[in-house]
Amino acid sequence: MDALDRLAEPGLDLLARVDALLADGAPEGHRLWPLLRRMRVLPGDAVRGFLDLHPAPLAAAGHAVRALVRGYDEACHALNDATVWSGPAASAYGQGRSTLLRHLDEGPESLVGRLESTAGYADALADWVEGSRLALARALADVLGSAEAVRVRAAAPGADAADAGLLAAADVAYRVLSVLGVAYDGAETLLRQWSPSLAETTWRGQAAGPTRYDTVTRVGR
Repeated sequence: MDALDRLAEPGLDLLARVDALLADGAPEGHRLWPLLRRMRVLPGDAVRGFLDLHPAPLAAAGHAVRALVRGYDEACHALNDATVWSGPAASAYGQGRSTLLRHLDEGPESLVGRLESTAGYADALADWVEGSRLALARALADVLGSAEAVRVRAAAPGADAADAGLLAAADVAYRVLSVLGVAYDGAETLLRQWSPSLAETTWRGQAAGPTRYDTVTRVGR
């Protein structure tokens, strides 16, 4: 349990009141409006959805993906343990073996490269979730102890647009949604940064010509 989990119950209680006060809209001209138009969600619903995000499953996924690399290392080791032989069949096999090794583990576009990128992306997402949860916890702690929170609790839904409770609710909503907006921007930035490294890898071998089998193949020295 982290700081956000501990603040979830009182935070959601306050934000439920905020959502109720803002059900008919924020005060005209309030700085909250651009955030509402962009995110299309009230703060209580936004926080409730964010509470389901935890870094541990993402970090575990990264470890699991990295564990798969060992299997590819073993396959590459077996392919490198070549038998001494010569002839057309040996040449064709050698070309195929080299191409397969390149596809398995040579550069970021190889299968191992894609696995490492996937694991790195999972780690980056885990760090993003952890940092975002901490920032949201700090925002909730601030608004829970604010004068605006007192005004929200003293107000009744359906009050006049000029009511202090409605203005306080809009101020609280702005502070919470601002933090979540930054968090969502961070997620979109991560996706843009990692997308090229997460693209599907393709076979990079060259088409081989016909292999002749009417000549001698020599095995061993």
